[in-house]
Amino acid sequence: MAKKKDKKSGLLSKDVTVAENRRARFDYHLEERYAAGLALTGTEVKSLRHGQCSLNESYVDVRRGEAWLINSHIPEYAPAGAHLQHEPKRLRKLLMKKKEIDRLIGAVTREGYTVVPTKLYFNGRGIAKLEIALAKGKQAHDKRETMKKRDWQRDRARIMKERG
Repeated sequence: MAKKKDKKSGLLSKDVTVAENRRARFDYHLEERYAAGLALTGTEVKSLRHGQCSLNESYVDVRRGEAWLINSHIPEYAPAGAHLQHEPKRLRKLLMKKKEIDRLIGAVTREGYTVVPTKLYFNGRGIAKLEIALAKGKQAHDKRETMKKRDWQRDRARIMKERG
């Protein structure tokens, strides 16, 4: 994974995406997006730096006023010893402000939204962040419309490439 540092500040110049939940864009209408920190162990961070993570089938749940990432898979870091390893599918606490968590709770309970993780990345300072979104489920006809648009975009790009 190539990292480019800014010569003046010594920080990474842009966000480095580790994992993306592309299925979420197909299954849901994504509306509000939030960036949340993650409470991780050392071996989890090392696995993420190697680009090993899966957000498929994961979701966010709010329990006792705290947001948790459930069912995400971060594999064990092989070079570390057995006593240092983490559980790959453990619950991970999301670090968010109380006001943001309250807004998520209100949207989920009153308006029927779901909170879906969309992207896991390292920000410019090298801190692991999770982008989550308030989402409404799509109907079958909405999914077909999304497929038509995607196919048309692909065909249009191919035609433009052929014509020069």
